[in-house]
Parts: sequence; structure tokens; C-alpha cells
Amino acid sequence: MRAVGAEQVEEAVAGCVAALGAVTDRDWRGAAAGRLEWDCRRTAEHIASDLIAYAGQLAGRAQDAYTPFEITLDGSDDGLDPADNEGVLQVITTTGALLAAAVRTTPRAVRAFHPYPFRHANREGFAAMGVAEVLLHTHDIAEGLGIGYEPPAELASFVLTRIFPRVRPGATPWRTLLWATGRGDLPGREPVTAWRWSNNPVHRSQRLTLEGVTPATAADLSLAGDGGYEWVGGAAADGTREGAGIMVKQYEEGEFHPEWGMYVLVRRDDDRAVGAMGFHAAPDADGRVEIGYDLVAGARGHGYATEALRTLSRWALEQDAVRTVVAVVERGNEPSRGVVARAGFVQVCEDGGRLTYELRG
Repeated sequence: MRAVGAEQVEEAVAGCVAALGAVTDRDWRGAAAGRLEWDCRRTAEHIASDLIAYAGQLAGRAQDAYTPFEITLDGSDDGLDPADNEGVLQVITTTGALLAAAVRTTPRAVRAFHPYPFRHANREGFAAMGVAEVLLHTHDIAEGLGIGYEPPAELASFVLTRIFPRVRPGATPWRTLLWATGRGDLPGREPVTAWRWSNNPVHRSQRLTLEGVTPATAADLSLAGDGGYEWVGGAAADGTREGAGIMVKQYEEGEFHPEWGMYVLVRRDDDRAVGAMGFHAAPDADGRVEIGYDLVAGARGHGYATEALRTLSRWALEQDAVRTVVAVVERGNEPSRGVVARAGFVQVCEDGGRLTYELRG
């Protein structure tokens, strides 16, 4: 599958270098970077540092912590002439190219350590984080130096739909991203004073990886795309596409909860998607959460749905907000009734041919 994110990293870096390249003759150390405590020079060095750190995480497949290294520009402590502002931009260009290369060459299923919030991210997540660092800190430096800067809306949207799933979209993606990171205001929304981006959640069972769907993936699936997956049988099932459409609506309304959304079920032995499973919404006030699932025809009869349902239900019941997991199945759907029964669910009622099953913690 084509690696999404590398081109966005390159575009973001090119825009940063073009904007700041016009003011390399200014005193970057003497100007504060926007609302940050850093000066503009320190902020530019931070961009380069983050880009190489993300590339290192992907290339080294780090699993438990950041790879223990840091970047040092010439002149910091080695006796060489200090890198000037043009030199800093050259380093940003280089480290951006390294991250883009890491994104392109890292297999789709690989996840490496990042602390926010589930302690891992895939190549698309690291690309989105890299683009965010470039866009936001270029903005900070530009603000400190008194120059204009506005990246393409598509880049801001790329970031929002990958690592800001809880942020309700606004009319202008760039202004929305600035607001979401405490750098601006939006009409009708309270100012943001603390923020943190969010990579997608993942759960693992014996044979499957349950990969949380981002707003970007949901949008693609709802429009008959593949969502970035190779599907058994060539395409996602209709129920998966319908569920993705519901997630898109939740995102547009600011009601998207990554942990309580859809998960694509991926076979670990061949990295092919066999179906999807997920929650209809976050747990209600009574601690109830409803779950649904859908497999492509070619993957049925192998126990994948039962395995995934046991995994996701068990995780849900371990959360403080959940006391009961609910599944509703049509009376005539014998295979699905078998799935919930094997997963430990108990039928509690019937209404118009729809059977309600519960699994309690």
C-alpha cells in the first residue's frame, strides 16, 4: 500500500524553508517565537530535532522509549563555527527528507513508540506529528519575526484528521489547528489552554490487530475507498462502510471518541483486513456501550469475529465507565448469534425480531 504522509512532510518542510528563508538575515536569537518561551532560533532547532527523532523511531522500530540520541548543530559544543540561520534551514530540509524516507520505507503495520496517548504510532501518525511540528513552529517563528505565514489548508487538514480526532472541524482547517493548539481563537469556542494530540488506539488478539480508525480513514472508507488497507476479497463490506459514515458524522459534530469508535480487524500473518468492529458511541450514563461488527465474506467461518469480540469487550469492561457491553443481532442471523454466544454474551430480550445480548463486568 502507498505510504501516505511522506509527500505531506516534504511539502510542509518546503513551505517552512521558503517562508523563513526570506528572513535569515534577522536576529533569530533575539526574538521570542510567538507565545512560546523559546526564541526563534531555538524553535527552528526544535523543528529539526523532532523530524530526526520521528525518523529514528520509525527506522529503529523503537518500542519502549525514544531512541537515546539528539541532534546537535555545528558550533554548539564541538568548537566549529556556529551554524547560521541558513544552516539551520538546511538541517530542517535534511531531517525532513529523512522522515519522509522513513515514512515511505516503513511497512504499513509497523508501530513505534510515542507517548501520546497509547504509547505507539504508525508511519502515518509520525508523518502527521512531523507536519504538525513544522507548521505550528514555523507559525511561531514567523509571528516572532513579524512576517506572514499560512500553509495550505490540505496540510492542516491532514494533521487534524490524523492526530486531532476530537477536534470538531471548522470552516478553515489552519485556523482550527491554531485554535486546537492554543494559538488562536475561533468564534463560538472557548480558548484552548492545554492540548495534546492523539494517535489511534490498537488492540491485539491471538491472530489479529484491531486498529482504531482515524477520521481520515473513516472518510475514505465511507466513500468506497480502501482506507489504506488491503482487504480480503478486494473491498470492505457494506456494514463497514456504513459504520465509517457514522464515524464521519460524529467527527463533524465533535463527538468522535477514538477509543469508542471503529476498529479495522487485520490479520497479522499477511496484513490483510478481514472486517471491522466497533462501538456505536461512548458509554452512556448507566455504563452501557453497544458494539457491532462486520466481516468480509471471504473471511467468515474462521473465528475472527469471536476472537475480536472477546478482545474488545474485555478491554471495554476494564474501563471505569463501562459495566455492560451490549450487542443487538437479528433473529435470523445465526452466524452472528453464534459469535456473541461464543464470546460469552447472554440474551436478555427480544424486540421485533432483534435480539439484545449483554456481557457484564
